Amino acid sequence: MIRLLLIDDHQMVRLGLSSYFSIQDDMTVIGEAEDGLKGYEIALEEKPDIILMDLVMEVMDGIESTQKILEEWPEAKIIILTSFIDDEKVFPAMEAGASGYLLKTSSAKEIAEAIRSTYNGDPYFETEVTEKLIEHENSKEQIILHDELTNREKEVLQLISQGYSNQEIADALFITLKTVKTHVSNILSKLQVDDRTQAAIYAFRHDLVE
Repeated sequence: MIRLLLIDDHQMVRLGLSSYFSIQDDMTVIGEAEDGLKGYEIALEEKPDIILMDLVMEVMDGIESTQKILEEWPEAKIIILTSFIDDEKVFPAMEAGASGYLLKTSSAKEIAEAIRSTYNGDPYFETEVTEKLIEHENSKEQIILHDELTNREKEVLQLISQGYSNQEIADALFITLKTVKTHVSNILSKLQVDDRTQAAIYAFRHDLVE
């Protein structure tokens, strides 16, 4: 039997879902909450198999409640059930650790299928949400890290790749040692590498060394 917790500030939504789940052979509602804070408290006390979480609620919203529940109980499976599909809701919910994302326009049957899927270890996402996540990942892959470097930082990177020390770079570019250190720090940060060696490897891999 799949034990469910419903967290939604609309009583009619909770009533409708609860009524439908009550006629399912494999589901039972073990608790309801009208806000994220109460839902958080019930979740930690009852440890339901699946939590259906609204996003926009008073006292504590669904994103914060999801974060708090998972901080205390990482194994929790939380499905977001909301009317919102905008980026400002979808991405924070995913970052918070939600196991699924559904719209309230979904039929009760679709919601039940999502619950069973999530319970069995297969996260369930609205098609539009899946498309957003794929698009978001693709856009991240298209970011070229070294495009963020200034012309001066590119010059410093070239000299790093040629084995120059900070002092030698300062002498070659007629700048202070402190300025060189600032440029090196910025380069490592922008290229997302830990040290000068990794920066040099990055430069050679991307044909940045003349």
